[in-house]
Amino acid sequence: MRVEQLFSVEHADEVAWRALEPRDFPFFDFEFLCALERSGSVGGASGWSPVYLICKDEGRTLGALCLYLKTDSYGEYIFDWEWARAYREYGLPYYPKLVAAVPFTPATGPKLLVRPDINKACRSVVTRALLDRARGLGDERDVSSLHALFLPERELDDFAQYGFTVRHSLQFHWHNRGYDAFSDYLDALEGKRRRQVARERRQLGGEGLKIERLTGEALGNKHAAAMCRFYLGTLERKWGVPYLNEAFFSEIFRTMSDRILLVLARDEAGWPVAGALNFYKGKALYGRYWGATEKRRNLHFELCYYQAIEFAIERRVELFEAGAQGEHKLSRGFLAALTYSAHEIRHPGFRHAIERYIAEEKELLARAMAAYDRHDPYKS
Repeated sequence: MRVEQLFSVEHADEVAWRALEPRDFPFFDFEFLCALERSGSVGGASGWSPVYLICKDEGRTLGALCLYLKTDSYGEYIFDWEWARAYREYGLPYYPKLVAAVPFTPATGPKLLVRPDINKACRSVVTRALLDRARGLGDERDVSSLHALFLPERELDDFAQYGFTVRHSLQFHWHNRGYDAFSDYLDALEGKRRRQVARERRQLGGEGLKIERLTGEALGNKHAAAMCRFYLGTLERKWGVPYLNEAFFSEIFRTMSDRILLVLARDEAGWPVAGALNFYKGKALYGRYWGATEKRRNLHFELCYYQAIEFAIERRVELFEAGAQGEHKLSRGFLAALTYSAHEIRHPGFRHAIERYIAEEKELLARAMAAYDRHDPYKS
């Protein structure tokens, strides 16, 4: 068994890679990683330099770990800027660091990609080989730390047993409770929240907009260009960093249309005025980007939440992650959920301090979770 190191996913065996792709997570699909590279969203001066570790045994690909050598902390959504500042104040470099993550994507999914048809013992060997090589790469590149972001619970032991410290964060997720129609979801909400959702949809209905959900062959390059405009417009208004470009949107709409849900709003003249981009695969749906050229009452809630929930119910999707943060999601049926990351800090003194910080942070989040539970929007 050996671990190869590649600097582009396009250098990997595509057929072998597809055997590693997660069942319910589209962001490690070959097409998505290619789109990031081909568009220049990663690599170059982006701050994200890809290093793909591929584990093979007698030529057969058994597993992979997608790593990025980072020279900043942009686009990660697990914030460690204060850690970097502390390093700087002590005259130590925090960058470069190694990160196992999907760039610009705060979605929970596996990081240790292992063939599903191998047994538990073999999986353990593959996992160990990948993490050993990651640590060795860290030595070679003289990194301050290794990080794995938005881990599923089933991978926490893999990283914890290897010496990583597990950190907790918070998001709001919607779960399909076996609904057959949107009205079933409404009926499950307690009275005040049910009336709120119904009122928001009714008010938008008076705006004269046409809302459509597009996927598969209904999507084309004009939709990619429109979504890119919405995305850039949102970032411009919020002084955000435009990580992605039109080449990225064009590529994913061309290669991943069967895993894309675009919710589009058109005005009375048929001109697109707002859009929300989602990805879906298996039993999971992920809301990613949204934007609008006009302000319309409740338009964000309709495009980003209610239309996606309707889609999830129709397609029997079980989980809808609508992105990072957003306390306002709670009243609309998204429940507080812990998300997880794992961190190996190589400097002994900083490792001790950061582990203490993470422990205190967990206590704060536990209290926040308890408070959110007291405001559950669903009927008892």
